[in-house]
Amino acid sequence: MGKPMKPPEDGHIENVDLKAALEERYLSYALSTIMGRALPDARDGLKPVHRRILHAMRLLRLDPGAAFKKSASVVGEVIGKFHPHGDQAIYDAMVRLAQDFAQRYPLVDGQGNYGSIDGDNPAAYRYTEARLTEVARLLLEGIDEDAVDFRDTYNGENQEPIVLPCAFPNLLANGSQGIAVGMATSIPPHNAAELCDAALHLIENRKAKTADLLSFVQGPDFPTGGVVVEPKEAILQAYETGRGGFRVRARWEKEEAGRGTWFAVVTEIPYGVPKGRLIERVAELVENKKLPLVADLRDESAEDVRIVIEPRNRSVDPAVMMESLFRVTDLESRVPLNMNVLMGGQIPRVVSLAEVLLAWLDHRREVLQRRSRHRLATIERRLEILAGLLIVYLNLDEVIRIIRQEDDPKVELMQAFTLTEIQANAILDTRLRALRRLEEMELKREFDALTVEKGQIERLLGSPARQWKVLAADIRDIRKAFGPDTKLGKRRTSLADAPPVVADVDLAEAIMEREPLTFVLSEKGWVRALKGHVQDLSALQFKGDDALKLSFPTESTAKVLVLASNGKLYTLDAGRLPGGRGFGDPVKLMLDFDEGADVVTAVPYRPGSKLLVVASDGRGFIARADDVVSSTRKGRQFLNLRPPARAALLVPAEGDHVAAIGENRKLILFPIRQVAEMGRGSGVRMQRYKSGGFSDARVFSLDDGLTWTDTSGRTWTVAKADLRDWIGNRGDAGRLPPKGFPKSNRFA
Repeated sequence: MGKPMKPPEDGHIENVDLKAALEERYLSYALSTIMGRALPDARDGLKPVHRRILHAMRLLRLDPGAAFKKSASVVGEVIGKFHPHGDQAIYDAMVRLAQDFAQRYPLVDGQGNYGSIDGDNPAAYRYTEARLTEVARLLLEGIDEDAVDFRDTYNGENQEPIVLPCAFPNLLANGSQGIAVGMATSIPPHNAAELCDAALHLIENRKAKTADLLSFVQGPDFPTGGVVVEPKEAILQAYETGRGGFRVRARWEKEEAGRGTWFAVVTEIPYGVPKGRLIERVAELVENKKLPLVADLRDESAEDVRIVIEPRNRSVDPAVMMESLFRVTDLESRVPLNMNVLMGGQIPRVVSLAEVLLAWLDHRREVLQRRSRHRLATIERRLEILAGLLIVYLNLDEVIRIIRQEDDPKVELMQAFTLTEIQANAILDTRLRALRRLEEMELKREFDALTVEKGQIERLLGSPARQWKVLAADIRDIRKAFGPDTKLGKRRTSLADAPPVVADVDLAEAIMEREPLTFVLSEKGWVRALKGHVQDLSALQFKGDDALKLSFPTESTAKVLVLASNGKLYTLDAGRLPGGRGFGDPVKLMLDFDEGADVVTAVPYRPGSKLLVVASDGRGFIARADDVVSSTRKGRQFLNLRPPARAALLVPAEGDHVAAIGENRKLILFPIRQVAEMGRGSGVRMQRYKSGGFSDARVFSLDDGLTWTDTSGRTWTVAKADLRDWIGNRGDAGRLPPKGFPKSNRFA
């Protein structure tokens, strides 16, 4: 252990509270990090390091049209004059400004290896070259015209801008990310043309709401494209509060490969996701059989992204396969929105979309005023000099004499012609060979032009309305330069609703081959599935005295709804039913039927369809098939019964009228709109009976007439015109059916 420190010899010991000292120093560090490193300025959207890089490149004359210079010279200039930090940190910041997959509108035009979307590192700064882009030129425009304030650099030897003039909406257009002490910022890139439209709207209506601005700004516009699937309500709330996020999905398309085979081709990936790491992750999941719908993938990217994903088999639904990838890979990622910025370059605050745009507009107005005042001062100095030169022209010989003969020509000139010191110095600094150009008309012409310009600038500075008009014209020029018809300005990210397939995906079903089947149910509740769509079932064998109850065509990937006598509804997977070689299996063994409950009927499940369910007491309702399908063996309670009633009927509700017949052989027809629609319940009365109960019902289209099949297999149809005597209202008793109706009181 070291020796304890001795107190100072002069006896002066200062007691310091450790807690207070730590708080003070940590606060100082936190403020330094927030203001000098992590958070962007709301006015130009830049952090100090980026601002210093652009300023240094301007001093090196690396304008958009100039020749490229080694990145090493830029890094050296920044370190030596403005930013005393590590060279690699500065180069990394510069590289990001040049990457077209990281910056929506790059500020640095890089030549050489600046990294790739795969996640590859850039070459060292001694190998790459750089210059400014046109967007960076707009950010620096007017910096030599007193547009912004400057401050001393870290060593006091130079000056650096506190903020850039920023004629381009850089903060939102390029976005920003940073982590400070106790706070962070995350702003995704946006489309510059849309931002200009929103800014123009704010100039006309400064109190415009966020909802109004979103009619111009659709949402983020990432340099890597992709699809934003965030609900519009969530987007509005995010821009109103400054906090939220956006779900971004890869853009993909189905590509036919011939003979019924296909591939899914990803052409755009989410922002900020390295393509190399993404492919490694997907390949690892495929190898570990965590993606049962995917057989293989390969990267065929060149300049553009092209990731080919091969399905397990051709019957796999493309949307379902991609949904399984979106769930477990970075093909879908969430980009956070946290608009935490430095307002006025001083105060960190989370702001809304309108506040960010207004901060930029107010800054642009201040820049316009400062540049105008700078130009006005330049004009006034030139007018003063021109007035003196006009005097020289009128008295050229006397001026020459004074300069040649007098000991102090400046004082003599000022006294002889009532000149100011500036005018006298201008005359004395004029070369002899320039005297031939001092033509009176030319001097007067320049004097008059500058006088007119001076008046225009004075009127501009005195009128806020004129200032906003000039700013609006400048913004329109930017919009034209980066409009949707330009290569750089065209929107790359589209917005869409999340597909309905985001519900639970049964992967086992998705990889199952889709084959035609015939569902068969016997009177005693035995089920099986015959291969193909079998029309003639006369040769079908049943166990003992059992017989055919019903059959219908279906597919191996389809579901079947089974109604029990106690009102419960169950769901069967057609592809998992026993084959047709035996007698099948009892439904009660396949599903958890309650004791005493029997199978009433079964119908195919069709997504989006509706069903009519009726009890033996004649009460029933309409239900959406999507609301009643179940994924468990226990089923779900569907029809609430009033003992001793039992569930009696489940049929598709496809048509505009309901035909109901009771055991008393009375038939009634009524519009289907009179039947209540619900998810579960007792329903409403279909028909009134004096004796007996409900027998059968059918939903049909009145224009097509009412059809039934008699015991001989013949089909009968009664036209609409002949049914008027049976048309009534729900709950009526009805009357005897038309001639030829089966004595069983059933339609089939």
